Amino acid sequence: MINIYDSANQLEEDLRKTQEVADLKLAFEAVKANDLAFKLFDKVQNKQFELQQKQMAGQEITDEDVEAMRQLTDQLQNYTEIQNLMEKEQKMNSMMEELNKIISKPIAEIYQGEK
Repeated sequence: MINIYDSANQLEEDLRKTQEVADLKLAFEAVKANDLAFKLFDKVQNKQFELQQKQMAGQEITDEDVEAMRQLTDQLQNYTEIQNLMEKEQKMNSMMEELNKIISKPIAEIYQGEK
């Protein structure tokens, strides 16, 4: 019987060696090196967390919440470091989506009746 966790741990090790992870790490280090960019990045993350908590608690996301978030995200465009990070995140997300499709294929086949 195969130990699927061994495969998962190997995938984790392999993932660390990909260009996508290396690029993401460098892009994040560049954001952290720019104090203003990093403070804004942190504000955006905190606001996202706050809105997620509100939503999970069943509270309404107000127009003011949406506008505050929009204003913060608009400011992100002022920093090439953040734009680069977002580009690297997108590439990483694409790779993770592909990996998820591959990993979940046996389950999808059960429900789709494919072999």
